[in-house]
Amino acid sequence: MIAKIGRGNNLYGALVYNQLKVEKENGQVLYTNKIIETPDGSYAVSQLLRSFEPYLLANRKTEKPILHISLNPDPKDKVSDEQFEQLAQKYMQKMGYAEQPFVVFKHTDIDRTHIHIVSVCVDEEGRKISDKFEKRRSMDVCRELEKEFCLISAVEKKKNPQNQIFKPVDYKAGDIKSQMASVIRHLPRHYKFEGFGAYNALLSLFNITAEEVKGEYNGISRQGLAYFALNDKGEKASNPFKSSLFGKQAGYVPLQQHYGKSRELLKNEPSKASLKTTIEKSLQTASDEREFKKRLLERGINTVVRRNTEGRVYGITFVDHASKSVWNGSQLGKNLSANVFNDWWNNGTKMEQPVQGNLASKNDATINQEVKQPNNLFGFLDKEDLSYSHEENSLIEVFAGLLPNAKGDDYDEGLFANQMKKKARRKKK
Repeated sequence: MIAKIGRGNNLYGALVYNQLKVEKENGQVLYTNKIIETPDGSYAVSQLLRSFEPYLLANRKTEKPILHISLNPDPKDKVSDEQFEQLAQKYMQKMGYAEQPFVVFKHTDIDRTHIHIVSVCVDEEGRKISDKFEKRRSMDVCRELEKEFCLISAVEKKKNPQNQIFKPVDYKAGDIKSQMASVIRHLPRHYKFEGFGAYNALLSLFNITAEEVKGEYNGISRQGLAYFALNDKGEKASNPFKSSLFGKQAGYVPLQQHYGKSRELLKNEPSKASLKTTIEKSLQTASDEREFKKRLLERGINTVVRRNTEGRVYGITFVDHASKSVWNGSQLGKNLSANVFNDWWNNGTKMEQPVQGNLASKNDATINQEVKQPNNLFGFLDKEDLSYSHEENSLIEVFAGLLPNAKGDDYDEGLFANQMKKKARRKKK
């Protein structure tokens, strides 16, 4: 379980954020402590505010008296409402806030059901409750509660990257923006790609595409990006989302900088030679496009093919998840360019591949056996239905990648918090 502790001075904003979840039927009030009750058991922001007023009026000099805490069990943990209530109570007790008024909201708008706790960190006499070594104490409390409630350990999970399964966006599942955010915000941190086409090829594995947007504002040319979710056929299945919704790293300028850094890194990428040899061998031994992609997928390599309306292959990109690098075929060699694959798949003309390196010295039986052994880094590939294929013009492969964080970040919360900070800064000016 992971706990996130936020502090601020906007109680109204924290309550409205959570209450909106309730009104949209994506949340509910699970538990309250020292909160004014209503005859019908319902809660409104105005009524909740009154419960905190005495503490805030008594506040002496604490600049950020509002606590906004989220407790996040692992998505695989099955936690009942009663257990969530107990988790909240015990967490607040162990952190020194048991006697404070607080409200516990359950959020169900993403696949990781979690709770938010809104409270204040000043007591009835306006004195601040000590937050000394708060992060360390919070981590210790989480470890204790994991054991007590038999929850998956966040520490153990972090040590084992095989547990970090990251799946493509499912536009039918709802809350598309959060799904997309939890993918987009990570890719530039972990993958090397040196152009917009390569970036889009990588995004397509997660059922996302990006488009460049150009315009003019006050006589100044501006460029940006818009993101869309894709359906199973590779078609746009959502309204556009501007890049600023997903953080700075998703914007046009930061990505241009990332392309430049990746270009330098890929020049000396040690895995390039072995990747090229693996692709050449798969091309040499595969009988058709489907088998070619299947062989590479078993080695942790995705193939993204771009075709025009007539079916001509005009682009091919390889995503090597072991080295976290993205390559256009022509970057690896002329014998792996889009024209070579177009001649094979559309014209039946297959180029002979000059396989070199260690792989060339082994016999075909040994190579074929190796290709059938999935890379240990990609144990999830064993579970993939490798016989599954989309229409030939689809850019999407069935894929579940490995990234450092599980799917389902509550990105709305972070966005909301940033908006509150901006408003506070404007008020100070």
